[in-house]
Amino acid sequence: MKIKIPNILTIGRIIIVPFFVTSFYLPGFFGDLIPFFLFVLASFTDYLDGLLARLFKEESKLGELLDPIADKIIVAAALILLVMNGTIKNFEVIAAIIILTREILISGLREFLAKLSIDMPVNSLTKVKTFLQMSAIAILLTGESGNKVINFQDYNAQTIGIILLWVSAFLTLYTGYDYLVKGIDHALSKDKEN
Repeated sequence: MKIKIPNILTIGRIIIVPFFVTSFYLPGFFGDLIPFFLFVLASFTDYLDGLLARLFKEESKLGELLDPIADKIIVAAALILLVMNGTIKNFEVIAAIIILTREILISGLREFLAKLSIDMPVNSLTKVKTFLQMSAIAILLTGESGNKVINFQDYNAQTIGIILLWVSAFLTLYTGYDYLVKGIDHALSKDKEN
């Protein structure tokens, strides 16, 4: 069986994760730069695999299955590492919990709706949320090296990353609520039919 290019990119994104986690433990500049680079690469392949699948009409059930899993693995790994090393701390951890909880919730909803043959299309606000979320995590991964590059007045890389994390968490709540309402509506309508 020939594996399509979009699926190869998605599988590559999953393969990146152990290298990403390992590189996070490197000391100093390389411990900031390599995880940042790998996360940006994984985020870019997320965009690219969807684009190529639509462009060359290579959408597949394998891609449908693996793409959201790959996204959630890299985001969850990054957030856990950033909480563990204290980059995301105190009340900021709530933003990370909101993002992870929404990912689990949406996975469950998608699985439920798929059984009913109902598609849950991604809207433009969700795409904005994903872009801000990936940007926030990428900036936070730069650590002290990022602070040396971005540092004006009270805003260094870490401060900007945390602000973007909170913005994406609020968008996550909003879009997650929207999906949840749609899922509950479909479930209730199915209950009435039975």
